[in-house]
Amino acid sequence: MTHVISIQSHVAYGYVGNRAAVFPLQRLGLEVTAINTVQFSNHTGYGAFTGEVFSPDHLKDVLDGVESLVGLDGVDALLSGYMGDEGIGRAVLESVDRVKQANPAALYCCDPVMGDVGRGFFVREGIPQWMRDHAIGRADIVTPNQFELGFLVGRDIRTLEDALAATADLRAKGPKVVLVTSLEIAGDDGEQIGMLVDAPAGSWRIATPKVAFEVPPNGAGDFTAALFLAHTLRAGVKDEGPARALEQTAAAVQMLFEHTHRAGSRELAMIAAQHDIVSPTVTLHAERLR
Repeated sequence: MTHVISIQSHVAYGYVGNRAAVFPLQRLGLEVTAINTVQFSNHTGYGAFTGEVFSPDHLKDVLDGVESLVGLDGVDALLSGYMGDEGIGRAVLESVDRVKQANPAALYCCDPVMGDVGRGFFVREGIPQWMRDHAIGRADIVTPNQFELGFLVGRDIRTLEDALAATADLRAKGPKVVLVTSLEIAGDDGEQIGMLVDAPAGSWRIATPKVAFEVPPNGAGDFTAALFLAHTLRAGVKDEGPARALEQTAAAVQMLFEHTHRAGSRELAMIAAQHDIVSPTVTLHAERLR
């Protein structure tokens, strides 16, 4: 059975971080070991929350326990998301080293959570630079949004050509595959939002209708990165594997958004959408760009 370690934040209520990643990975049939970097009552977008941030030593201690119990040679991938500070970031990369030492074929998927269009950066000062200079080059798969991609390569992304140049620049830093999780570019009608994947065998894009949320739900990027990793582990990074992973991921995201919109909730409707996460009722086809 495919085994993933997911190192992310945890909330008691709602679906962000590991709460947005672990359940869909499990529904897709993967074994998941969740290591939490924080435990909060709810995500910080609500303004008020309780809980605590765990130390890097806590993260290492938990991984030590897992390794002593079952080893790390059966781990197929490690997924990381929001990193609260550089200490946690270093602990994550040490975890990547340990997993890859045990299984050199294991993949590291880094979701470089830093900011978004319209919001700017929402992480601690220094984290974006640390992510760019240390984490990205160690990853096999990177899943930035448009804002994060632009920062990581120092480019303004306004056109499709800009986006393709940016993903090529990012892959030159080390990652095999780059998934841009949200892309709005000049020439689009403003009613759709795109996802783009760039890999050694080519680049593909899918555009889906925007969903008009009164309050956009948090956690969609965490969900998307987890789904894309799961489908990449099945389809592979060679040939058209990334295109197939993009199609399955985009379809599941569209279905999740539709369920969430119908529910009128600011939390992702993960339970209501669980069957569509596994077998989306919509079929999407990736457009080959190169």
